[in-house]
Amino acid sequence: MKIQFTDAATQKINDKIAGKEGYLKLKYDTEGCGCVVSGIPTLWYVTEPDGTDDVTVETNRFPILVEKSKTVFLDEELKIDFSTSSNTFQLKSPGQIINGRMNFLLYPER
Repeated sequence: MKIQFTDAATQKINDKIAGKEGYLKLKYDTEGCGCVVSGIPTLWYVTEPDGTDDVTVETNRFPILVEKSKTVFLDEELKIDFSTSSNTFQLKSPGQIINGRMNFLLYPER
């Protein structure tokens, strides 16, 4: 899996996590979706990896955790961007916008 961050996304993430210790995670969130195939990719900033399922993916900026069991639902090549017009992160692949309004959550409850 290849993940790239744009300059805009990198700057916004750095602004949000300034001074905090933790790990950036691309979470395939299925809470309330009814079915695992209906998940929504979300950016989380967590205090520690989930030792049972998280794998680290190196990127052009900083490492990001991804749930190994959920990689089947993600494209092989991904880009994380930030849209100033909608004030949200975006997850894209070469063929589609996977989540055009991706949330960023600091230390969410598990």
